[in-house]
Amino acid sequence: MRVDPICCHRPTPERAAEFASLPYDVFDRDAARAYVGEHPRSFLAIDRPETGFGPGQDMHAPEVYAHARALLELRVQDGTLLRDGTPCYYLWRLERDGHAQTGVVCGCSVDEYLSGTIRRHESTTTEKEEDRVRHIDATDAQTGPIFLCYRDNYAIDALVSAACGSMPLYDFVGEDGVRHSIWRVARPSAVEALRACFSTVGCAYVADGHHRAAGAARVALERRRRARETGGTQTEQPSDLFLAVLFPASQLQLLPYNRVVGRLGDCHIDGPQGLVGAMDAAGLSPRELGGRPHAAPARGSVDVFVGGTWWRADLASRGSVTEGDPVRQTDAQRLQDQALGPLLGITNPREDARMRFVGGTQGMGRLEALAGEDGAAFSLHPCSIEEIMAVSDAGLTMPPKSSWFEPKLLSGLFIRHL
Repeated sequence: MRVDPICCHRPTPERAAEFASLPYDVFDRDAARAYVGEHPRSFLAIDRPETGFGPGQDMHAPEVYAHARALLELRVQDGTLLRDGTPCYYLWRLERDGHAQTGVVCGCSVDEYLSGTIRRHESTTTEKEEDRVRHIDATDAQTGPIFLCYRDNYAIDALVSAACGSMPLYDFVGEDGVRHSIWRVARPSAVEALRACFSTVGCAYVADGHHRAAGAARVALERRRRARETGGTQTEQPSDLFLAVLFPASQLQLLPYNRVVGRLGDCHIDGPQGLVGAMDAAGLSPRELGGRPHAAPARGSVDVFVGGTWWRADLASRGSVTEGDPVRQTDAQRLQDQALGPLLGITNPREDARMRFVGGTQGMGRLEALAGEDGAAFSLHPCSIEEIMAVSDAGLTMPPKSSWFEPKLLSGLFIRHL
């Protein structure tokens, strides 16, 4: 793989905690507006520039993206952001509740993304891609890092461990309780050692940031097209690389991504006993748990909250589950094939208004509240990174909303101008 050091703008150490923010797609429109109202100097004001306008503003109007550029230029002018002009790598460790993962901040190849050396497991939508394309074009910068992983490599681990023995460039705890420690790797011999080690890595996988990756690729292709039409040279452009953070796969933490159906009546199910009976008739063998489960069920099972009671059911590896198909072997797809589709009539979970997805650290109490008296909640075992890599290697996509990585990368710590 090609993994290059980068030049970037980054916040001064004393302003990093105030400036960095969770990614733009963690927030809905109201939540983004509220957050920027309380944190006007945060990077989210640049990442979600519609927050600088009234509630009725078209989020995708040219003046919105122009506002993002103006704010970014202002943060350079007022000293919030400084330019690091020496090509270097950065090492980013995220720690919370005993879990730690350390990644390499770098530039990855758009061509390797397009060829499949950097592999995807999610589908993207044109509207969301277009938003990131316009944001990159307007700011002339890549501002949100793409979260990648690779199969563990002992030599890279050793280099990263050695570099993290020095004093970090940044060290702060974010609002989500994650400790962010960042080291700079600029010594030429260390840079070349990391570059050489990554050249032996066969492929990488997009863990999070599929729309950012697709947007970066579209910008690169469009700029190449414009260069050809204007008779420009065919030399490599900055847009031919995209901002990324590469983590060894074994260090990543995946949390459950659960499902809630708001009203069983909308799915033609006659109350809680109707759902339990339908699951039993379908061979899922529901049995009452006698209380709230304290953790996600084991792989191959699903916990179901309906009518004030928790049940555990089996997800059989039969029927529409095809041996050798890595997608249909995931618990999310088994639940879809064996319950949500045939029993509730939810055939397109991504777009069905009856379905809600609940990911991350939100617990069983949250699922109970969302299901209420008339709905049902389905708690799944989290998918594994091995499942995601198998699906990606096969050129397929995971079931909708099935992978939730935590902790999340922050945006605004590294801004790569084009």
